[in-house]
Formats: sequence, structure tokens, C-alpha cells
Amino acid sequence: MSNVCGICFKDSVSDWREAIRLVAQPLLEKGCIKESYIDAMIQNVIDNGPYIIIMPGFAMPHARPECGALKNGMSVLKLKEAVQFPGDEDVQVLVSFSGVDPEEHLNMISKLAETLMEDEMVDKLFAAETESELLEVIE
Repeated sequence: MSNVCGICFKDSVSDWREAIRLVAQPLLEKGCIKESYIDAMIQNVIDNGPYIIIMPGFAMPHARPECGALKNGMSVLKLKEAVQFPGDEDVQVLVSFSGVDPEEHLNMISKLAETLMEDEMVDKLFAAETESELLEVIE
């Protein structure tokens, strides 16, 4: 996947809201999203529960394009210590993205899902300790 705006490694965060804000920060800084997009991602979890957790330990926070997506982009946050989402779901890796139109939005989700279907890639994702190791999995 291209359009990687940033990768962040952090030991821990105070809560799932902070995790979403951190993973979205590179998208905001690179002009891919507006602040309203981050608020919409958090509100989605409040309204719909932890549906963004697509496999154990892995969350994909996102919002609809009209919530403030300006350019296509993706960012990654890898936590040493898992953060708990609603429903007592522990997450260590967050991949956030913005797609400017519904088609690109779905395209980004499906490419990431395809990558996550390979056990070897999932193992590499959770084992990654450097930016280059993470990029190898998500690009």
C-alpha cells in the first residue's frame, strides 16, 4: 500500500482515544485529513463499539470520506503495551487511513485485509520493531 504518511512506535498510551489521536496525527500533519476526521473516528467507536478491531490485537480506525478526508493516506501506530478498547478488546497495532472517495476508501480496506489474511504477514506485523520492518508488511 502506498501513501504511508507516518509510522509511530510507542510503549503505551493512556486510552483508546489517545491511540486513535496518535495514529491519526501523521495524516493530520500531512494534510490528508481535517481534525473533524479524528473526532469522527472516535465517535464511530463510541456509537458502534469496537467494530474497527478486525482481528485480535489489530484495529483499523477510519471515518467516512465526507468527515474530513482531504487526500488518500495511511498511518500506523505500534504499541509495546496493548491498549484496551470498549468491549475489553486489547489492541497493539492501529492502522488508520483516509480515502477521499468511497471507492478508494473500500480499496484501501480490501488491500489491508488481503495482507492480513496471510499468517506470515500478521506475524511480521506484530513482531516489527522498526519502521522498515512495518513498511515491508503494509506496502
